[in-house]
Amino acid sequence: MSTAPSLQRRVQGILDELVASGAESGLQVAVHHRGALVVDAVAGAADRRTGRGMTPETPVFSFSAGKVMTSLIAHLLVGTGAVGYDTPVAELWPEFGARGKETATLRHVLTHSAGVPAMPRGIGPADLADWPRVCTALAGAEPRWRPGTETGYHSFTFGFLVGEVARRATGRPMRRLLHEWVAEPLGLDGDLYFGVPRADLPRLARLEDAAPRPVEDAAPRPAAPPGDGAVLAPWEMRPTAAMGNSREILRADVPSVGTFTARGVAAMNAAVLDGRLIGSGRLGELTAVAFEGTDQVFGNPARLALGYPLGRIGTSPEETPTTFGWVGGGGSCVWADPVSGISFALTKTRLTPHFDTALRLSEVTAAALCPRA
Repeated sequence: MSTAPSLQRRVQGILDELVASGAESGLQVAVHHRGALVVDAVAGAADRRTGRGMTPETPVFSFSAGKVMTSLIAHLLVGTGAVGYDTPVAELWPEFGARGKETATLRHVLTHSAGVPAMPRGIGPADLADWPRVCTALAGAEPRWRPGTETGYHSFTFGFLVGEVARRATGRPMRRLLHEWVAEPLGLDGDLYFGVPRADLPRLARLEDAAPRPVEDAAPRPAAPPGDGAVLAPWEMRPTAAMGNSREILRADVPSVGTFTARGVAAMNAAVLDGRLIGSGRLGELTAVAFEGTDQVFGNPARLALGYPLGRIGTSPEETPTTFGWVGGGGSCVWADPVSGISFALTKTRLTPHFDTALRLSEVTAAALCPRA
């Protein structure tokens, strides 16, 4: 590892402080900068029940931060020529064209504007391991808006929409594409998963729920669309340790979420930035604004590239316009920026209702590696 010693020490000190104070229980942070691994830090326990310590090789189920892997597979799929961003989903998946979704394209899926943000009624966490059942339900769903006209966070539907397009185009599930197109070529076997093999389950960290904040300190709830109530089901909005520790969920191919090490996913995005996975001529497609509007699920302003929200956590898209990535429920965070050359990843075992840790570590990293950021 080639490190920036002062940043490595600073990050390690923050992680140790967070664990010692009880604010966090187990953490990993990895940062690449212009081709070099400059931070590789861990602290705390991977499993506090057994006392097993966190290591850089410990995979952590990190909820929606895993969407960085899903979006990358979509870009690699387009790179094969098997599908284009503006290919209608129904061209590969005819059943999906029902009930007004015939115009939905892969571009709409990647910008969360396909119109099916919520899992159809009758689909719950126990059904996520049943790929045909979920995809049949999505194919029969009525969109909440005409595809391409609005955006709204497709929490769990996103991964199945991308994944079924990829499966129809290649004949292979997302877990295999992630392994064959990303993990194996980069030497990251054991670091990136959609669906963890049974033999690898003992290596995983064990998640834990944080105690709820006092009411006066609680973060405000997301706004619901006027007159329409909540769009997502409660289980789609609130991550729990029970879901993240479920062997059925962990072993299932659910590419709306993911299991990975901070070291592995930061290395993956570093390979995106330096052209090993996506040619430099296409990198602009990952950071160009593809949709801008009001998120119809949460009510916040949204600026999206193809497959990623734009802007580093804690900043506005205008301040960090080329930064792309995803956060995960409970506080995990992955981002990368082609201008600064930074690829950052944080995984954690305690599911907090805020992103304080991600914000603090992102700010420290950006200040050290691009002081004007």
